[in-house]
Amino acid sequence: MTDQTAGRAEPRAVLLVTHTGREPAPSVAADLVGRLRAADVQVRVPVEEAADLGVAGVTPVSPDERAADGCSLVVVIGGDGTILRGAELARHAGVPLLGVNLGRVGFLAEAEPSDLAAVADHIIRGDFSVEERLAIDVVVSLDGTVLHHDWALNEISVEKVARERMLEVELEVDRRPLSRWGCDGVVVATPTGSTAYAFSAGGPVVWPEVAAMLVVPLSAHALFARPIVVAPNAIISVGLRPDTQRGVLWADGRRTAELPPGALIEVRASRQPVAFARLHQTPFSERLVAKFALPVQGWRGDPGP
Repeated sequence: MTDQTAGRAEPRAVLLVTHTGREPAPSVAADLVGRLRAADVQVRVPVEEAADLGVAGVTPVSPDERAADGCSLVVVIGGDGTILRGAELARHAGVPLLGVNLGRVGFLAEAEPSDLAAVADHIIRGDFSVEERLAIDVVVSLDGTVLHHDWALNEISVEKVARERMLEVELEVDRRPLSRWGCDGVVVATPTGSTAYAFSAGGPVVWPEVAAMLVVPLSAHALFARPIVVAPNAIISVGLRPDTQRGVLWADGRRTAELPPGALIEVRASRQPVAFARLHQTPFSERLVAKFALPVQGWRGDPGP
């Protein structure tokens, strides 16, 4: 994960991804589009969202992997779920992602709707830094045959299907057995995802600058079932026992695949990160306090710059 300063050249186009069903997303999107178009910045919008927004001056595009090709940014208006959708398009095009938060927490977002004028100004001037976030790749196989492959920015989760039965899994790290659990599932997360599903399952918060992966068991029936943090070059393998029930794999809670008994799920750090556009050099500790409303009133330390 690195920081680098983005170029100052005027952008020619941005892709705008909006949660059109959440208020006040349509009005926020219309405001941003007006500001960008006034500066001669082309605004692409996925075709189905363009119809919902009803904003003049946008260019409808097919919401496929090529939607952000040639853009300088993917701008997302919505919560973390919408930002994860935008991340799929931004990562494929190799362009930074900038989120305007309309969600409850919005850990992945960089700005709030009240910052919209400043956001537009930064976009128009190309005035932002780029922060690369670790992503993870997953391959699912059965008896040596690849069944599925995917990637995630936040986490890969292996979960049971039948509510009344546990999932029997075996965990390996770097091709060596580590433990075996009867559990509801296992989450393998990135530092970015440490404040998402993994956090709700009892995992630690990991600063985004830390290159690592997390393994968090879900309701494991075992003496040793603590979350662990492993090296970024590790290979994490979650194997479903042949005599267990079938499971399901989720990538960022958005994409899914069935897991037959005996399936092997291998997760490793991806060579292709996800880039985020940053408008402010805010310490992660400050973001953590703001997003989780942590009790720091009365702190007598240095307030910082």
